[in-house]
Amino acid sequence: MTKKIVITGIGATTPIGGTARDSWKALLAGESGARTIEQEWVGKYDLPVTFAASAKVAPADVLERHELKRLDPSSQFALIAGREAWADAGAPEVAPERLAIDWATGIGGVWTLLDAWDTLRERGPRRVLPMTVPMLMPNGPGAAVGMDLHARAGIRTVVSACASSTESLVNAWEHLQDGVADVVIAGGSEAAIHPVTIASFSSMQALSRRNDDPAIASRPYDVGRDGFVMGEGAAALVLETEEHAKARGARIYAELLGGAITSDAYHITAPDPEGSAAARAMKAAIEGAGASLGDVRHVNAHATSTPVGDVAEYNALRRVFGDALDGIAVTATKASTGHLLGGAGAIESIFTVLALHERTAPPTINLDEQDPEIPLDVVTSPRDLGEGDLIAISNSFGFGGHNAVAAFRAVRRSG
Repeated sequence: MTKKIVITGIGATTPIGGTARDSWKALLAGESGARTIEQEWVGKYDLPVTFAASAKVAPADVLERHELKRLDPSSQFALIAGREAWADAGAPEVAPERLAIDWATGIGGVWTLLDAWDTLRERGPRRVLPMTVPMLMPNGPGAAVGMDLHARAGIRTVVSACASSTESLVNAWEHLQDGVADVVIAGGSEAAIHPVTIASFSSMQALSRRNDDPAIASRPYDVGRDGFVMGEGAAALVLETEEHAKARGARIYAELLGGAITSDAYHITAPDPEGSAAARAMKAAIEGAGASLGDVRHVNAHATSTPVGDVAEYNALRRVFGDALDGIAVTATKASTGHLLGGAGAIESIFTVLALHERTAPPTINLDEQDPEIPLDVVTSPRDLGEGDLIAISNSFGFGGHNAVAAFRAVRRSG
């Protein structure tokens, strides 16, 4: 028998807010997290892109000094988001052996790795910090959250590029179904705004080059879109069975219906332009939980603001919904937050959950002239999603052809 899995806690630190709720308020207000990078290395390396969506609140303003010293920034963000989500869920009383972590990252401890390489070259092996390897490991962020909360039912890390943290949610749903834990914290983090990644993405022609006006650089679906904006941060969701949540009197934000994972097997960086595998993931995420495609009223799109990617996702959506797509409210929240890579799916899932909880679709900013090849109903100001049964999906697609989709249902309002 399939169990109902619900979300009872959320936490985040993003380019537009230091908490999940602050990020949501900024999203509804149409704020942008993209800003000029102030670090000296931008000029030192003569980078062609001089801006990114850095975290609005620095970890140094939140964490203790010893935590900052022993954790890579990707783990620092994870710890902040995980603690907030746990507190938001009411710090459930659960045996450590029944608490699990499903975490994700796309790149991991890139700052630790490359700083250590610089130290080795310039100052020799004795100056390389002994904690370098634990800090750079991709499983470091999940381990940091798990050790902080004493999770002993398992700490798992997904690394599937920009689909990573949506995949972690799918895994969490499956782990709760299988009974390996009573509570699972799922999420993702990324801290990869680094000269090497900026240089690489720039060489790939993947980043926007609107250096003069970063706030309008991420513009999904717009005819003038020219690439994505790198973002950083983390997001976490506390998941448990409905039975467990109700037994402890927890507030329930929404139900996680399930999810699906497919692969394009097409190209290492480019999506399949037909979107067939992405479409299979969307359809499976919805129908696999016994839901109806006709109940979907909102989509949080992957929509990175790249010329090719936005069209490919539109093709996938049209494959799934056909003419009904014209009546579905679509939001591209990366217009505000930039692209958090491995952390993107988690924060966008939180935005989807809050859209259902408040029955309000958040806006897509910077859409001045919509691409005629992408005739979607794009939400450009907060929109009431109405009453009744309400389902939404959140899409994430990553380099390597990874596709991950999570489906959510609104909890019926009482009274």
